[in-house]
Amino acid sequence: MSENYRAHEAHIERTQRVATQVRSFYDRKEPFRIFHGSTSSTRSQEKDHKKMISTSDFTEILKIDPEKRIAIVEPNVSMEKLVDATLPYGLVAPVIMEFKNITVGGGFSGTSGESSSFRHGVFDNIVNSIEIVLGNGEIVRASRSENSDLYHGAAGSFGTLGVVTEIEVQLVEAGNFMELEYTEVTSAVGAVECIESYTADDKIQYLDGIMFSKNSGLIIAGRMVNTPTAGCPITKYLSRSDPWFYVHAQEILEHRIHSSNSRSVTEVVPIKDYLFRFDRGAFWGGYYAFKYHFAPFNKLTRYLLDDLIHTKTMYTALHKSGLANEFIVQDIGFPYATTPDFIDYLDEEHSLYPLWLCPLKLNAPYPLTPKGKHYSQESLRVINVGVWGPGPRNRNDFIAANRAIEAKTKELDGLKCLYAHAFYTAPEFWDLYDKEHYDALRQKYHATMLPSVFDKVTNNGPPEENSVFERLKNTRPVRGIYGALCVFWGGHLPYAKVHQGLSIVLSPLLLLMFATAWVVSFGKDLLGLEGRAKVHVE
Repeated sequence: MSENYRAHEAHIERTQRVATQVRSFYDRKEPFRIFHGSTSSTRSQEKDHKKMISTSDFTEILKIDPEKRIAIVEPNVSMEKLVDATLPYGLVAPVIMEFKNITVGGGFSGTSGESSSFRHGVFDNIVNSIEIVLGNGEIVRASRSENSDLYHGAAGSFGTLGVVTEIEVQLVEAGNFMELEYTEVTSAVGAVECIESYTADDKIQYLDGIMFSKNSGLIIAGRMVNTPTAGCPITKYLSRSDPWFYVHAQEILEHRIHSSNSRSVTEVVPIKDYLFRFDRGAFWGGYYAFKYHFAPFNKLTRYLLDDLIHTKTMYTALHKSGLANEFIVQDIGFPYATTPDFIDYLDEEHSLYPLWLCPLKLNAPYPLTPKGKHYSQESLRVINVGVWGPGPRNRNDFIAANRAIEAKTKELDGLKCLYAHAFYTAPEFWDLYDKEHYDALRQKYHATMLPSVFDKVTNNGPPEENSVFERLKNTRPVRGIYGALCVFWGGHLPYAKVHQGLSIVLSPLLLLMFATAWVVSFGKDLLGLEGRAKVHVE
């Protein structure tokens, strides 16, 4: 009996279990949610397990077919597991999200794009077909040619049309290395022009950018190669002694480009290191974690605390601490023409740098694509602007800041990714998205016992508590310490690896070094004396 056969039989059993549970909720007309076991979303997570169906054990790779260049996987297979399974065949999925722990199902359901998406579109565009349990317990398949309305509707609908249990993903030939060219840009307009220029070059397979300030940034273009170009330095990003990608990119800009007569430099990165280059530090979210805890941000502290700043660990701490409700986390795509206007707006109103620029090709008008002249086209190119950083700590001010960003998004014909914070009212939300089509799909496929996408993505919670206890609990850095302790207690760190466990021993000592600073800040914060300043990454 082959491994593939056993895996397939086990998959059928898991799927039948889920179908039976779904049918039970459907017969009782009882609402339910899907529990995936992990998340790369920054939205608040509700967990009433009596009203949940778990797919946390759907973690198997069912088949890799090198000839057809496909991978058939369960939805909770992570990006890292998928890459590790396909690279031995010399293959890789055309779109791989930059965090190791993002799942295939999350990529399909959550509108996920990466630096290859200017060629291939967002992740759901490389999905050939899905197996999905409908809201009445029926198991069906959906693709571009079979139940096509369900296939297109489920993409980017955040699991609100059914329970996806199997996904077939396209694969392409992989190189051993990524050759990267870093090109300096000195304005948002220049960044857009540089992206357009690289897009026209067929040799370029990966493309994104970082703006370190309004007038300083890099556009980073990549192509896969099997052998490094002679003389090109090789840089890695996955080990604790390796640099964080954005820190290294900034050093390239400041020390190599500015000290030479050239506007660009080239280096080589092993393919897996490139694909997950932002996993350590969660882009630059880890920088804010250091600053939140008054910890120095340098090579030594990043080395010692490496276990705590991988994305999976940081997301756990973010949710456990409640700090997700204090950080602006927005990914918004804009037509090329309005991208500079949005960056100008951010510079004036928020000054949150760096910003991530990721060009995307959108291939079809799905139900959760904004209604408007731009998004009715068969395909459209946009630039996703990643905006991540601390916002106002007052709850009402935090909501107001996010709503202002959403209003500017609408004004500039932007496309907001809904995996992050959304603060629309119901009329505002459905003024943007096609409610009639979406609701018709939910009725047709019996999905009304699942939460709607509006219910899942909006974050207009109650105002913050003003009691002394609540203010004490939410004081900086108490929230962050609580989140870190939850990571330790919850077993989210690799304790078995002694060399990686070094930071577990040293972390308390490092925290003690900053105890005095914490006490001073604690008193200021509790008394309401601490103001907010615009944040720049150093």
